[in-house]
Amino acid sequence: MRSKEFGWSASSILLGLSGIILISVGGYFLFLRPALLPEDIRYMNLTPVELESIGPRLARWLAHVFNVMGGYVMATGVLTLTLAMTAFRQRSTLALAGAIVAGVVSIGWMAAVNVMINSDFKWVLLGFALIWAASIAAFAAEVRRFDTSPVC
Repeated sequence: MRSKEFGWSASSILLGLSGIILISVGGYFLFLRPALLPEDIRYMNLTPVELESIGPRLARWLAHVFNVMGGYVMATGVLTLTLAMTAFRQRSTLALAGAIVAGVVSIGWMAAVNVMINSDFKWVLLGFALIWAASIAAFAAEVRRFDTSPVC
């Protein structure tokens, strides 16, 4: 690692914002999201009788699923924010690789699936994924602009 101190670049700010967004999304799943949204019922194409039959059991199950998912999304956000505040600011190539992989398999995949299922939230999640992608693009531009090779 270099001893030179790096300030808050656009890439670090954008990645930090991505982390804060993921923490917020995780909090939504932990504390606010109901078990079934109107879009869930539309997607499953359930009749009112079918929903009445399985709804309560499904709701209890989904509450557990969304609590676990919310915790993982929030943890990913905390780690993303930590990465933005440390190694990403120092232009570490390992941090860049970690940010790319984590972004693709977290918010990137969440956005892609929500587009595939035509979710009501697809554009919001796509916007979140684009903020993450902008942090990666800004990182590359900063490395070229400052003519500094990334740190390992």
